[in-house]
Amino acid sequence: MLSAFVNSFKIEELRQRILFTFGIIFLCRVLAKIPIAGVDYGMITRTIEEAASGANGVGFFDMFNLFSGGAVQNCAVGALGIMPYISASIIIQLMTAVVPALEKLAREGESGRAKITQYTRYLTVVLCAFQSFVLAKALMTNGLGFFDPAIVQIPGIGFLLLTTMTMVTGTLLMMWLGEQITERGIGNGISMIITVNIISRLPAAVGAMISMFKPVDGAVRYSPFMAVTMGIMILVVIAGVVAVTQSQQRVPVQYAKRVVGHKVYGGQHTYMPLRVNYAGVMPIIFAQAILMFPSKIFSMLPWEGAKQIGAALSYGTWQYMTLFGVMILFFSYFWVATQFNPVQIGDDLKKHGGYIPGIRPGKPTAEFLDRTMTRITLAGAIFLTVIAVLPSVISKRFGIPFTVAQFFGGTSLLIMVGVMLDTMRQIESHLLMRHYDGFLKKGKLKSGRR
Repeated sequence: MLSAFVNSFKIEELRQRILFTFGIIFLCRVLAKIPIAGVDYGMITRTIEEAASGANGVGFFDMFNLFSGGAVQNCAVGALGIMPYISASIIIQLMTAVVPALEKLAREGESGRAKITQYTRYLTVVLCAFQSFVLAKALMTNGLGFFDPAIVQIPGIGFLLLTTMTMVTGTLLMMWLGEQITERGIGNGISMIITVNIISRLPAAVGAMISMFKPVDGAVRYSPFMAVTMGIMILVVIAGVVAVTQSQQRVPVQYAKRVVGHKVYGGQHTYMPLRVNYAGVMPIIFAQAILMFPSKIFSMLPWEGAKQIGAALSYGTWQYMTLFGVMILFFSYFWVATQFNPVQIGDDLKKHGGYIPGIRPGKPTAEFLDRTMTRITLAGAIFLTVIAVLPSVISKRFGIPFTVAQFFGGTSLLIMVGVMLDTMRQIESHLLMRHYDGFLKKGKLKSGRR
């Protein structure tokens, strides 16, 4: 594996792509460190430790801060990160499945996809403007629950407008930088930026984990056995995430022979890969985005019963975790239902002379694919649920800081593993084209398992 990394810099084109990617990543990290105008950066650094140790430091804000690479807690230019673009992409994808006009554009090839991309950018600006305005207003009124309003040195409409324009510009710049990575660098640019932001929080997590095993007032809080257990657990979780992310159900497909003139076409035997975790990390993101509102809304109502409901639905309670798991299961099937079209796949196979051995073409093929996908989606949804609730369970059960526990599962680990595997495949394809060994000596990096 080490030789593959060394060989990557021997290929001029690949070396330029890697160095270009590192340069863009550096610019993105700079945007996460430059504070917006009109805030007291010194006061931010004094209050953020209290926020991290308190109850408000855990939950949606902590996860959002993780995706932005700490830019939210710095009130930085890139505080919103790339998440408005991700949200816009998800909304457009879902609308494409239910809006005939967008579905027609998606079928028009390159021109249609370019139009959809344009709509996604427009929606990104709208979402970013709304979120940045809300964040600026929250800074002025302590709407986040822990920032002192004195952080804003000159509050007023001027601060709101300046902060909104600054954050919108920062997000659009990061979106453009991500597209440059995709075009001229290595890997998917948007996913790469999110992954780097998550990895940037690792030093803080490592520091918090080391402090766990330091004696306090002469008493040791965690034993060395706990350290060994945590090390083994993180390896097992990562191995499980890699295995399920790569897992596929391979459906055999046979193409009939066709004679055109003096040439024979078809007769090939291949397979159709159906991913076990077809929805990826999307169900977790949907569930988190929806569940962040009820607790806050109920807690703001004047009735005591509503406040109790809000407390029950707060992050980390068993009611929250139960509802969280059910929503992940629901959105896993919802995503497959909107993105996987067995009828279209069956018609395409029939049109090109393909069929699944033992299954009649057309409607029976679509029904078979639907049954197969429903069965394997259940396994993927259960896996996602376990991974999503694991950090909270570890944090609550063993008293481990959430900064550490969030790397034992959840959205962050799924994103990191998926992006790392995709980037390694791209690098390996460049190496194999130029007759270099890949990351694995016995063949190329596998894209899935049976």
